[in-house]
Amino acid sequence: MAFSLQLQQIFVSYTRFCSQPKSITNPLISLKLPSIHPLSFAQNAAVSNIDTGVAAIDGSAEEVSLPPQLRRELMPKHVALIMDGNRRWAKMRGLPVALGYEAGIRAVRKIIELCGNWGIRVLTLFAFSSDNWLRPKVEVDILMSLFERALNDELENFARAGIRISIIGDSSKLPKSLQDLIAKAVKTTKENSRLHLVVAVNYSGQHDVVQACQTIAQKVKDDIIETKDINSFLIEQELQTNCIDFPCPDLLIRTSGELRLSNFLLWQLAYAELFFSHSHWPDFGEAEFFEALCSFQQRQRRYGRQSS
Repeated sequence: MAFSLQLQQIFVSYTRFCSQPKSITNPLISLKLPSIHPLSFAQNAAVSNIDTGVAAIDGSAEEVSLPPQLRRELMPKHVALIMDGNRRWAKMRGLPVALGYEAGIRAVRKIIELCGNWGIRVLTLFAFSSDNWLRPKVEVDILMSLFERALNDELENFARAGIRISIIGDSSKLPKSLQDLIAKAVKTTKENSRLHLVVAVNYSGQHDVVQACQTIAQKVKDDIIETKDINSFLIEQELQTNCIDFPCPDLLIRTSGELRLSNFLLWQLAYAELFFSHSHWPDFGEAEFFEALCSFQQRQRRYGRQSS
């Protein structure tokens, strides 16, 4: 999708304003991002680096060792992320909102790398809620443009790295060029199995449940099933996450200190462990993700049973 003149004035062409998330030492990470070249940014000392390169997902598929505090057998199979705080991150630094979303893309790339390296099977990102259409049109245009550009930039790298891409939500309202790119990405990566990257775009957890119930009601009406056949398993099969081998997240992470689900995967998160980080999304890096996984591995998941 081509940038409008207004968007061109907001964006700095191909310049990445990046945050400084904490990191833990792990020399065995195989999907390295290109190194960041620091340059002075005189207008705002809060932003200490500008990355003039394009960070990308490496195509290496070698298995790497986990940090010693993490146990592979206790890693969550499915992690879901509500990536909150891009706008606040930008405003705190006196930057345009668009640059907050640019910085957020860098955080997305890093978490995808870590999931692939650390054996997480599914990563679901809440990229755009159906409620986000209420935001100013220029901001919506920014989000759609960034999504399209990032997906186009990374598609070949995702394919080489064994990453499968799926989209959940009502994509019919997205720009036509983005719809076409999504269809291409899903088709190109459908046989990949290292990591399943699920992106929720124009998604509503409530609508997901409603459309599943509507589908089941129609099957009852058409005498395909009987009402006595309806159970939680059947409903789960009609949810938009039915494309995922592990449709229910084990761990939900939300950044920026907010303590709510915001209409995200309401059915699927019934038994998920919740982790809330005070870091804004652009600052959420390896150390923050490591902290969330350590917290997850220290919990007892009882599913109604007594603790051992």
